[in-house]
Amino acid sequence: MPAWVETGFNDYSKRLPASCRLNLIEIPLRKRTKNADLLRLQDKECEQMLSKVTRGAYVIALDEGGRSWNSLQLADQLAHWMQTYSTVALLVGSPEGLAKACLQKAQQHWSLSPLTLPHPLVRIIVAEQLYRAWSLLNNHPYHRG
Repeated sequence: MPAWVETGFNDYSKRLPASCRLNLIEIPLRKRTKNADLLRLQDKECEQMLSKVTRGAYVIALDEGGRSWNSLQLADQLAHWMQTYSTVALLVGSPEGLAKACLQKAQQHWSLSPLTLPHPLVRIIVAEQLYRAWSLLNNHPYHRG
């Protein structure tokens, strides 16, 4: 990832308290060639992703077919996740999206937008939106809208 992505992600993630810590685990993208079997690559990446998910974690797939929330609704979701689960895992797919096995493993599906967003932006948007949701829950002045 470019340095600006790491800077943006780190800026928001370090603002969150330990009770709402973001832990980024990257799965290397497998090489795509003109004749690559994209479904097989997607399945292998899904296997790697799921192997990194903590046992008992609540799994959320970032998926264009998922539910979208405004900031207040996301704050409600975050409050629920924090009160109910010790660990929440957010899955972000490859350029082809998440494999069926990852989508099926997820207990919830979250759509950031009906637009297709590049992965570098998704990383920053997720971190910023979770920080915004936390700030709403804690009456922090960050969210003024």
